[in-house]
Amino acid sequence: MSVVLRLFLAIAAVAVLALVVRKVHKSEMQAGDSVFWVLFAGSFVVLALFPQIAFFFSSLLGFSSPSNFIFLYTIGVLMLQCFQLTAKVAHQRMKVNRLIQELALREHDCGRGEES
Repeated sequence: MSVVLRLFLAIAAVAVLALVVRKVHKSEMQAGDSVFWVLFAGSFVVLALFPQIAFFFSSLLGFSSPSNFIFLYTIGVLMLQCFQLTAKVAHQRMKVNRLIQELALREHDCGRGEES
């Protein structure tokens, strides 16, 4: 793995960490949600400091270059995060629909009570 790629990984990790800390500080992101991004950025730091990991997995999986493994790793982790967020949004959407239905029933009952 080239020095340029290792340097890029380290700089990208620091940038992500700085962005996450800034978002948490401004209350634009919850601390619990930031854990994923901190760990993801930390994994880039580990790959930058220990390129042997990327070489090992790229040879194990048959990639011609460790950078291809890093691309696959990044895409895979982000796809998992996207799936998790999609599931969370679906759950929140169900909760909102349930609340809307409950509110509509309460308003309907209140309206009926006033007519009697």
